[in-house]
Amino acid sequence: MKFLFLCTGNSCRSILSEALFNARSPEGFYAYSAGSQPSGKVHPLTLKTLENLGISTQGLSSKSMQDCERFSPDVVVTVCSSAAAEACPVYLGQAIKTHWQLEDPSHLDVDEAEKMQAFIQTVEHIKRRFDALFSLKFNDLSEQELRDSFEMIAKID
Repeated sequence: MKFLFLCTGNSCRSILSEALFNARSPEGFYAYSAGSQPSGKVHPLTLKTLENLGISTQGLSSKSMQDCERFSPDVVVTVCSSAAAEACPVYLGQAIKTHWQLEDPSHLDVDEAEKMQAFIQTVEHIKRRFDALFSLKFNDLSEQELRDSFEMIAKID
């Protein structure tokens, strides 16, 4: 099953989600991320956070939605409100869509130590959602049951 994590800049939350998903997902699951207006670079604290967790950052980059046209995701997860409000490209039409709001730690006006702590909190938030996601019995659920499960996961703080 393929998941696409979308946000506006594709430099922080969606990249963290992609990397954490691929580091933890069971066989047959894969994630990719993209942005509607990609920044062109991954935020340095995103990379530092992942490296501190022992998660590879190789191949991570800020990508546009056009870069993932051939990815054909089964599930599209928006992680910021602005991306959630945008129309999804036609090629994502068949995918299940859900919104998992995450606060953006990269935009906080605090010192680097506090910002790094905010990145860690964002990672912990993502991990809690992935714990619930990876506990689902995907083969036993109908499409509607999957949609309902994704909506419940979105409410996990």
